[in-house]
Amino acid sequence: MANMSLTKVPMPEQEPNVRNKNFEEVAMGYTPEMAIEEATRCLNCKHKPCVNGCPVNVRIPEFVEQVAAGEFEKAYEIITSTNGLPAVCGRVCPQESQCEGNCVRGIKGEPVAIGRLERFCADYHMANSLAAPEKPVSNGRKVAVIGAGPSGLTCAGDLAKKGYQVTIFEAFHKAGGVLVYGIPEFRLPKAIVQKEVDNLAALGVDIETNMVVGKVLSIDEIFDMGYEACFVGSGAGLPSFMGIEGEALIGVYSANEYLTRANLMKAYLPEYDTPIIKSKNVAVVGGGNVAMDAARTAKRLGAENVYVVYRRGMEEMPARKEEVHHAIEEGIIFKNLNNPVKLIGDENGRVSKMECVKMELGEPDASGRRRPIEVEGSNFELDVDTVIMSIGTSPNPLIRTTTEGLEANKRGCLVVNEETLQTTREGIYAGGDAVTGAATVILAMGAGKAGARGIDEYIKSKYAK
Repeated sequence: MANMSLTKVPMPEQEPNVRNKNFEEVAMGYTPEMAIEEATRCLNCKHKPCVNGCPVNVRIPEFVEQVAAGEFEKAYEIITSTNGLPAVCGRVCPQESQCEGNCVRGIKGEPVAIGRLERFCADYHMANSLAAPEKPVSNGRKVAVIGAGPSGLTCAGDLAKKGYQVTIFEAFHKAGGVLVYGIPEFRLPKAIVQKEVDNLAALGVDIETNMVVGKVLSIDEIFDMGYEACFVGSGAGLPSFMGIEGEALIGVYSANEYLTRANLMKAYLPEYDTPIIKSKNVAVVGGGNVAMDAARTAKRLGAENVYVVYRRGMEEMPARKEEVHHAIEEGIIFKNLNNPVKLIGDENGRVSKMECVKMELGEPDASGRRRPIEVEGSNFELDVDTVIMSIGTSPNPLIRTTTEGLEANKRGCLVVNEETLQTTREGIYAGGDAVTGAATVILAMGAGKAGARGIDEYIKSKYAK
C-alpha cells in the first residue's frame, strides 16, 4: 500500500550558519531508508504525468518502484536508459516546474521527491558499483561535438552508445561547461561532474580540452579531418551588463566571471593563486539562479553583507524557491523592488556605492510578470565594494562569425530546425543555450538528445542513398 503522507521525507542539510562559511554540499542526500520511505509515496499512475514533464523522459514511476523495493541498481539502470547525467539532474534540475510539478501527489500535499530519489540512485551507484560502462561496437563514423556542457555531453553520450566515434572539442581546460564553471561546489560537487564525464570517456568519447573552435580550428577544418557531422553545444557564456554609469569601475564583475574564478579556477581554495576580490559589502543584481549562486558564493568568500538587488518582488523571482530559501537561511539580504541606476567610484577607481531607485509593480508585461515602474524621487545609495551583474547571458559570436552559412537570430542564437536541430548549414546541428539563450541544464540535455537523433538520422540517410 502507498505511503499517503502529504509531505516529502525531509532532506538532511548542513546548518545555515555552518554551511555559509564552507563550500561543502548543502544537501547531504537520503539514506537508503529515507529513499525507500519516500519512494512508497508514488502512486505509480498509469498515465505517468511526471514523465511528460521531464525533458529527457526519464521512466520515473518505473525507477521509483525499484527504489521502493530496495533495488537501487535496477533503478539506476532505468534512469540512465534516457538520462546520462542523473547525479547532476538530481541536484540542479528545477523539478518543481517539471516532473514534480506534474506529480498527482502534488494536488493534495507535496509531490513525490523525484529529484532527491534520482540523486540517491546516482550517488548509490557511484559509491557501490565498480563496473565501467560497456564500450559499444564502432560503426566507423566520426562526429564532432563543440562544447562539453550538458547539451554536448548528452549528445556525445547518445551518439557513442549508437557506435559513433565522437570527439568533444572543449574551450576550457576541463569538461563540464556550466556544470563546472557556473554552478558552485556547494550545490554541485565537481567530483560528481567528473564521474559523469569519466563514464562518457569509458564509452569511447574523446574529449579535447583547450580547443576554442573558431580560434584554434574552424568547423570547416573539423569537417576536413573526416568528421561527418557536428553538434554545436557551446552554451551562452557572453555576459550582459545594464549599460549604466560606472560599470567599468574596479570591483564590478559579471556573474560569469565571478563564478568561473570561484568554481572552475578554484578561487575558493586557499592553496590556489586564482585572484578574486576580497569583499566586505557585495551587491548582486538579478533574481535568477545564477544570482543566488553568486550571492551565496560571495558570502562563503567572507563578505559581511551580501545584497540581492532585484527590480521585482519575491514572487516574481525566476530563481528556484529552494535556492531563494537557502539564500535567506544563509543570511543573504534581499533588496527587492529596487533597481540600480548608477555605480559610484572612489578616488582609486573602485566601486564604493550603488545608486538605486525604488520600484513598484504595474500591470503584467509580455513575460506574464507585473512590470516594474520607477518611483520618482526615491533614489538612495547603498555602500558596496563589489557589484556582480547577473542579468543574463547570450551565445558567444565566435562560432557563427567563423562558420559560413550559419544563421543566427537577433539575440545571436543559432537558427535550427525545431524537430531535427539542424542549423541552416547541412551537417551542422546545434542545441542548448547556443540556440535558446541561457536556460536550464535539463533543457540543454533534452536538446542534446534531439541533436543526437537528428545527426544519427542524417548520417544514416546519407549512406542509404
